Amino acid sequence: MTTIRAGSALRAAPGMHTGRWQAFAGAVAVAASLAVGELAAGVIEGIPSPLLAVARFLVDIQPPGAKEVVVALFGTNDKAAFQVVILLIALLVGALVGRLAVRRPDVASLVIVAFAGAGFAASLREPGVQATLALAAAGAEAVIGSMVLQRLIRLVPAPGATAAVAAGRVSANGIDTIDWRRRAILRSGGAIAVGSVVVGALGRYLLQQQQVPPPSTGGSVVPAKPADLPAGADIATADLSSAGLTPIVMPNADFYRIDTAFVVPTVDRSTWKLKVSGMVDHPVELTFAELSALPIIEQYVTIACVSNEVGGNLVGNAKWTGIALRDVLDMAGVQAGADQLVGHSVDGFTAGMPVEWVMDQSRTPMIAFEMNGEPLPRAHGYPARLIIPGLYGYVSATKWLAELELTTFSAFQAFWVPRGWAAKAPILTQSRIDVPRQGTDLKAGHTPVAGVAWAPDRGVSKVEVRIDQGDWAPARLSAAISKATWVQWLYDWEATPGNHVIEVRATDGTGETQTDQETPPPPDGARGHHRITVAVS
Repeated sequence: MTTIRAGSALRAAPGMHTGRWQAFAGAVAVAASLAVGELAAGVIEGIPSPLLAVARFLVDIQPPGAKEVVVALFGTNDKAAFQVVILLIALLVGALVGRLAVRRPDVASLVIVAFAGAGFAASLREPGVQATLALAAAGAEAVIGSMVLQRLIRLVPAPGATAAVAAGRVSANGIDTIDWRRRAILRSGGAIAVGSVVVGALGRYLLQQQQVPPPSTGGSVVPAKPADLPAGADIATADLSSAGLTPIVMPNADFYRIDTAFVVPTVDRSTWKLKVSGMVDHPVELTFAELSALPIIEQYVTIACVSNEVGGNLVGNAKWTGIALRDVLDMAGVQAGADQLVGHSVDGFTAGMPVEWVMDQSRTPMIAFEMNGEPLPRAHGYPARLIIPGLYGYVSATKWLAELELTTFSAFQAFWVPRGWAAKAPILTQSRIDVPRQGTDLKAGHTPVAGVAWAPDRGVSKVEVRIDQGDWAPARLSAAISKATWVQWLYDWEATPGNHVIEVRATDGTGETQTDQETPPPPDGARGHHRITVAVS
């Protein structure tokens, strides 16, 4: 009876094992196809990465509200996470194709071709694409994917195989031996899968290295007088700094990055030009040398992402060096009817801002070439980007700047506006608790509570803290660099045993106090007070 039961279990196994190997074969075939596309993109300029092209297409058609969900989940790792999700979906599709291949090999091959075709169609929207080369790459992807699928499917045991074969063994003169088919598909499929990872990674590396800009020869674009922080601008003690209080000036390596570029654009500064077009008296085209010959300015400016949640870290302050944006606009002559300035990136991204805001003499919008005394890092817009004090980045801070277009809000919607975000978005007054951290266990007694507050370009006049819904108490502020930058704040608290809620609010330079009415980031920024809970013993 035991032998019969075992045989029954084995007889149930063939279809189950066969289906798994079919799915494995299909997933490996799709991986091989993607790897060919990545390698082609890395080796030949003009061929976009199929994975990145599809990712950018999905970003472009995303429904309102999707951006803040992704950023809230993954923060500055949103692009990598998005690509991983797309890759997993592609492999899942491949697994389904593999299950289909045994019954309908012709349909399975057509799905592989359609898969490569979808990447090609998405790539046609990419800047710099050469359609003929991209089509040839898509053809290679389809051919390789189909060949791998056919090869591996032939090694999958047929659904009608004997129970012994399905179990991975056959009997010969009483001696059990390993099923060659199972070993063959594992060996071949595994080798192709590993090879696909290596080839795909190599292709992505080569893609990122294409036209990497040469390092700066050193120093500023032209000599510029360094701007020192005012006395007392940094109130952070060594203990608070090590405990996590944000510095007044964020190092480049720690500065947040939020944009739509899955691969950082690489721009050759020697051939790069900035165009000024649209509703202007005289269209202008300037080389980097011509721009950098204009009067150089430096200023500290705090910029923020509209996706930043209350208490979030998608905000930073840096010293920016470049030229006044109005100097360039004056060269072109802005026509009276223009009410929107649109910054165009080399990768097609657009950000629109009010002309009135840009022309207001109380602030200094700029085209920045340097960040904290160094040439702009590639990830932050090399060779030039816009810095517009007081506006969220999605409506102003265009990286990898290629064109300035004068137009109207009624005639043009910048990238994020049709996706549910406001066309005009000044940065809201906000404050954040950095020290102590949420959920920290503290000892009773003197406890510093500290953080940062910002309201560019109105400035911060006051920061207040309260414990457990008690009275608001003033915090000490660092000396403000300007109205365009954030400040540090520090509150000395005598902590008592128990669980406590710490809350902070800021008042801007106009006298308006940060609201406690909570709103999500869309459409024009998150509102509310930052609160944390700590336990004191």
